Amino acid sequence: MGDLPSPAAERRIALVVHPFRSEAAALAARAREWWEGRGYVVVDVDEKDLGDTKPADAFEFAVSLGGDGTMLRTAQFSVGRSVPVLGVNLGSLGYLAQVEPTGMEAAFTRLVSGDYQVEERMVLEVHVVRARGDDITAFGLNEAGVVKTTPGRTIRLDVTIAGHPFLSYVVDGIIVATPTGSTGYNLSLRGPIVSPQLRLLIVTPISPHMLFDRSLVLDPDEVVRIEPKGGPLAVVVVDGSTVVSVSPDDAVEVSGSPQPAHIVRFGPKRFHSILRAKFGLGER
Repeated sequence: MGDLPSPAAERRIALVVHPFRSEAAALAARAREWWEGRGYVVVDVDEKDLGDTKPADAFEFAVSLGGDGTMLRTAQFSVGRSVPVLGVNLGSLGYLAQVEPTGMEAAFTRLVSGDYQVEERMVLEVHVVRARGDDITAFGLNEAGVVKTTPGRTIRLDVTIAGHPFLSYVVDGIIVATPTGSTGYNLSLRGPIVSPQLRLLIVTPISPHMLFDRSLVLDPDEVVRIEPKGGPLAVVVVDGSTVVSVSPDDAVEVSGSPQPAHIVRFGPKRFHSILRAKFGLGER
């Protein structure tokens, strides 16, 4: 008597939904009905639990329903999993989430038929080295920063680049951005706008109380080490979410991760057209 055939492996979809938008909940019900109607298992992944899902948990796709913030956290989920992420945009513009709600089912059809491209985006690997030994590792698609928590006061941050001391900053904080994040917080700080097809680090001070106020553009393998050395409490923020507070005995090391995020695209890349729309740049 031969072995019994093994059951077919589950085909799973990760669904990440903005927690506070009523339209996101309604859209999630539509998405779940579509995928389950085609035999897929839909797994709801809460934004705050994205880091707890093990890399071995296999998904064919991850679907983000929300704005670019939700998309950022879903993209972090894809790091180390090679899971293509499709963003359905409920925000104001959508740098990353390119599908509108009215076109969601059509986009799903293109996914299952293989009619899409995957764009790799560089991700930051952030190591918080803590004096008490409980180190933390996080990943960011946009930026990582060490920032103050007390208004009206500055902090001193010592920065080392590739193992060599660079400068002691007196600032409100410092961010290290990816090319994808160059149009986020970095842009508000007058940092450079960089094509997301590149791999590099952008180091930009926040409100520096010193003459040197320029951004640095570095190789992604040049580890940027930031050490808080004076002033009020500082915290580490990755893609807009606070990770942990840091003391003068701690350090934050940021570099480019060898593992990218995987973003679903339909048709040609549209970075430049989105940039023009964002700033209201008309035709020449």
